[in-house]
Amino acid sequence: MIEEGHVAPDFTLLDDTGRAITLSALRGGWVVLFFYPKDDTSG
Repeated sequence: MIEEGHVAPDFTLLDDTGRAITLSALRGGWVVLFFYPKDDTSG
């Protein structure tokens, strides 16, 4: 579990164009990570 104020673990995800983005490559700037796990569901 990640706690507020702690450094997030490094990870790589694909952006909306299919390009791989690694969190550590963005270090030194602001990063906003937003997700909604129930997207495209009926609920």
